[in-house]
Amino acid sequence: MILLHANMPLSEVVEHHTSLIPVINRFGIRLGLGDKTVETICKENELDTGFFIAVINTFLNEDYFPEKKLQTFHTSQIIDYLTKTNVYYQRFQLANIERHLGSFISMSAPGNQSLIAIGKFFNSFRDELTARIQNDTENWFPYCKSLDQKLKEQEATETAMVVKSVSPMEMDDPIESLLADLKRLMIKHLSGEYEQNLCYAVIFALSSLEKDIRQHNRIRYRILVPMVTAIEERLNR
Repeated sequence: MILLHANMPLSEVVEHHTSLIPVINRFGIRLGLGDKTVETICKENELDTGFFIAVINTFLNEDYFPEKKLQTFHTSQIIDYLTKTNVYYQRFQLANIERHLGSFISMSAPGNQSLIAIGKFFNSFRDELTARIQNDTENWFPYCKSLDQKLKEQEATETAMVVKSVSPMEMDDPIESLLADLKRLMIKHLSGEYEQNLCYAVIFALSSLEKDIRQHNRIRYRILVPMVTAIEERLNR
């Protein structure tokens, strides 16, 4: 199992796993990495090396999830990362899929009912993901930050504080389900004449987003939600 370590050149890992490029970009790291180690790059970008490594390793190996390690980081770090991920989805991945899908539909045989259905299904998925991102931005993340601030104020008046751990959530996410259904619809039910290269481009883009959202949701539901629940329980005592 390949895992990133602080003394490894980041470029070597990214060369073999180019899907990490948008992930490191969320941390403000751009290409032109040279032979610098992970630790050096993190210092140059004023990043917490441990947090960066923990997040990257969840993308490198889906069977690896440093739950206890991630729970040691500050709530604001988790929220900041998830916020940047949401921005990436909205500005880049959704726009990229929409562009490819639009070209795919327009360059295929007109009146193809399966393509019309796929276009409508994508619109439903896009609207659902956009609504969740908006709710995160306007409601959920501000609420998490407000709880964190209240906890800081409470800590200032106490000599010791112990936050009881809360079991991580296990749930079926509707965003993941919609995305899987969209990909399945394209693979199983396409019919008529269509542009194959653009079809593949759409499927590959959907697969990339599917993997990204799966990792995003693990951090969201198994790290942030239990952390916030624990803070709520502490404040309500």
